[in-house]
Amino acid sequence: MKLRIYSDRSLLQPGMMPSAILYPFWRDLYSDQLFGWKSAYDRYVQIGQSIFELTTLEEADFAVLPFDWREVRGDTWRTPINRSLQNLAIQFAERAKGKPLIIFFGSDCSDEKIPIENAIVFRQSIYRSNADPNSFVFPFFCEDYIAEYFQSELPIRAKREKPTIGFCGFARPLSIRRQLQTPLYYAYRLATQGTIKASLYKGQSLRFSALRLLANDPEIETNFKIRDRAVFFHAPSPDEKQRARMEFVENMTDSDYVFCCRGAGNYSNRLYEVLSCGRIPVLLNTDCELPLDPWIDWKKYCVWVEEKDLPHLGEKIVEFHQSLSAEDFVDLQYECRSLWKQWLSPEGFFENFDRYFLPERHLVNNF
Repeated sequence: MKLRIYSDRSLLQPGMMPSAILYPFWRDLYSDQLFGWKSAYDRYVQIGQSIFELTTLEEADFAVLPFDWREVRGDTWRTPINRSLQNLAIQFAERAKGKPLIIFFGSDCSDEKIPIENAIVFRQSIYRSNADPNSFVFPFFCEDYIAEYFQSELPIRAKREKPTIGFCGFARPLSIRRQLQTPLYYAYRLATQGTIKASLYKGQSLRFSALRLLANDPEIETNFKIRDRAVFFHAPSPDEKQRARMEFVENMTDSDYVFCCRGAGNYSNRLYEVLSCGRIPVLLNTDCELPLDPWIDWKKYCVWVEEKDLPHLGEKIVEFHQSLSAEDFVDLQYECRSLWKQWLSPEGFFENFDRYFLPERHLVNNF
């Protein structure tokens, strides 16, 4: 059954992208080069109108804020809030009163409160230990690397005695400047949110420590390409962007496992990219919540390592690797790829979106 949704395109300011759920309905605002590489959303744009129906407010099951809350809040804690856009969102919520209101919030700040009571918020960053019951995680929507770079043929790795752990990306110890900024961030959180969460630089520190541990572990083969900056986004030419992209993808496909850890927000984009490539994530759990958690057995697909067990990271990986037969190891690569396609790609996630609103979950009873 299609979910019927209502939104209001007139609230979008010039140059503003709509929330991704609305791409199939406002195609003229959608670009297949949205992020500088082939877009993740092409397939969803093609089939989205078979999943959702855009209707009037009276006929709708849900109202959807037409823009991501990132447009209001910004990407970092230092970004000033767009008050005029926030007021438009509050007015939209008032107009939609009596209907469940869905808001998407994709940002490093997306664990922050939203000043709209009872909104159902899909966030990138959540701390599981004190998550709001009306907040859920949506995945980072990456392109289909196997379709784009490997003609849809998943390259399979045979099991070897030692596991090979990959990582390609930014990793360096915290600078003095970052350390000095941390108390300012804590003061901001206390003043605006009434609570102090982990430093937004915690992910950088954990990543550096984890990679150093793995590099010194004789039981593990490492395939690391460490950057001192975000190379893809700072590449000066399209050719250099493409080269950086291919290095990133090949690092994943040339590894058995890939290390995944939070960044400035409490989530890992890399987790979904690794699954897209049919590789096994090594996920350092920092009180994370993951998408479609009630229906996905995440520990089946990941080497799951609690933050407190970071000193034993290598042991956890070796233990997991040794628990798999050669056949199991191959099967898990296919299963990781299938998990991404069926549940975590844009079309996979939105095809399962109605699960959040099943009657037994009692999510919409208060509207």
